Amino acid sequence: MIKISLPGRDQTLELDNLLLDQNGTITEDGILVPGVAERIAKLRDSLDIYLLTADTFGSAAMVAEELEINLFKVSPEQGGPDKKDFLVNLAAIRTAAIGNGFNDVLMLEEAAVSIAVIGAEGCAVAALRKADIVVNNINDALDLFINPLRLVATLRA
Repeated sequence: MIKISLPGRDQTLELDNLLLDQNGTITEDGILVPGVAERIAKLRDSLDIYLLTADTFGSAAMVAEELEINLFKVSPEQGGPDKKDFLVNLAAIRTAAIGNGFNDVLMLEEAAVSIAVIGAEGCAVAALRKADIVVNNINDALDLFINPLRLVATLRA
């Protein structure tokens, strides 16, 4: 668990889970972004990490295995509701989510902390609107959990 007190907001986040979108978030064209594996390895002791994807490039099983995280495949047509349902079943209040696509919008909206990534594949404007934080790349997003005071600095009142 990662515990984060947000000054001025009378809120303490107690995060047990991290949900990751694959395409455009942790991978580019289905290939893992350099630096992600090392960061995920640092976070696995603190968080249960899940890869949620429609698997556009067919590499999800390989990516999840390399990262030693859980894989949940969503429907290509109903990915947004599938991701939201997965989040709600885990406990949204104890879950952070990172994504970039339109099918991440519902997940980002419901998560305790949500981060949108603007990478090489871009980011859906609707995802930007629902995110608590927006970053330029996945490594910056993961570093927020490795160094939680960065989250405090961004989310405090």
